[in-house]
Amino acid sequence: MNLYNIKHPEERVNFAQAVRQGLGKNQGLFFPEIIPTLNNINELLDLPLVERSQKILSALIGEELSAETLSAETLNVMVKNAFTFPAPLEKVEDNIYALELFHGPTLAFKDFGGRFMAQALANVRGDGKITILTATSGDTGAAVAHAFYGLENINVVILYPKGKISPLQEKLFCTLGGNIRTVAINGDFDACQALVKQAFDDAELREAIGLNSANSINISRLLAQICYYFEALAQLPKEKRNNVVVSVPSGNFGNLTAGLIAKTLGLPIKRFIASTNANDTVPRYLQSGKWEPQETVETLSNAMDVSRPNNWPRVEELFKRNGWGLTDLGSGMLTDTQTEETLKALYAEGYICEPHGAIAYQLLKDQLNTDETGIFLCTAHPAKFKESVERILNLELPLPEALDKHNKLPLLSDEMENDFAQLRAYLLK
Repeated sequence: MNLYNIKHPEERVNFAQAVRQGLGKNQGLFFPEIIPTLNNINELLDLPLVERSQKILSALIGEELSAETLSAETLNVMVKNAFTFPAPLEKVEDNIYALELFHGPTLAFKDFGGRFMAQALANVRGDGKITILTATSGDTGAAVAHAFYGLENINVVILYPKGKISPLQEKLFCTLGGNIRTVAINGDFDACQALVKQAFDDAELREAIGLNSANSINISRLLAQICYYFEALAQLPKEKRNNVVVSVPSGNFGNLTAGLIAKTLGLPIKRFIASTNANDTVPRYLQSGKWEPQETVETLSNAMDVSRPNNWPRVEELFKRNGWGLTDLGSGMLTDTQTEETLKALYAEGYICEPHGAIAYQLLKDQLNTDETGIFLCTAHPAKFKESVERILNLELPLPEALDKHNKLPLLSDEMENDFAQLRAYLLK
């Protein structure tokens, strides 16, 4: 698998290098030179999740699987070790389904990408120490922390905006210790993400600590996420597979990028809807043609509180390469008040959701034609947003064991100002 840096196309790497390196020159994102067309989609959809995913990822990574660093057999083991939980498709209305991506160990869709990346990095890392530096707006932190916890010679540092993620999200990844360090930054998610980018721009620091990232900027996480789009269609009745619209709750836009790659591979998804909260840089851009990020605002759907989405260049690259028009990408935003009303409406339908999934559902419902089948992605367990969901729906949510266990443990986080010099010293400690 050969990849190029979108900002500097002359920089080219293979899959193993892209996983180890994370970002390219000038913070450029790596992107596959070739995305094959899979001609056996129906046969693939008949397979179980793990076996199907092994075939999809083998087709993407391709010739590199014959290399010493990554054999086809190793890849199969990586997938089997990473995807140990289901992604069920639940019917909510006659033509609307919820793809539940929160049945992994940290109850969020990021478990797919985080666990596969940990497997990939462990197998292609080579010699020397590695420091994973990542920013989280909520769910990435937990998925990465648990995926890498206890791995030898891999240290993890996770930055998150102080006071801007739910208490249960925080407890899930800030109570581990060991090789996992967590830092509450006085700033928003975009500030955390900017600090990560500054670190990658510091060649001396990068070399000294073996810097890598586990954000969706790392191609291994993105490739893993492609697989659950196939799993969604595999669970649909066959007569409903050819007119599917997928609504994706969108923050950093890695999730949507993975879906678009699945479509490029040949998965018959008719169109996508990029669903956002008040941090609606992309919906406004698609309407006006002007990229005008505003100050990030706090919302109920905090994992989507991103006004400068890192993966957007990959989305545009895909549209350009495939000859698609950006006007074909659906989009929209919901306010917190609208999100609360949607949660109540879903509950009236007998489905308990959380803010991110609710936004994807409502925008899907608003834009779905009568002859189409809609799927919205549920990216986190409602209990991860226990306080807000209980308040809005006037009910009591039991805590799943994974959350309850960590909720009883003390926080181990450090605090830091939004200052790169402080972060640099911390990383070198």
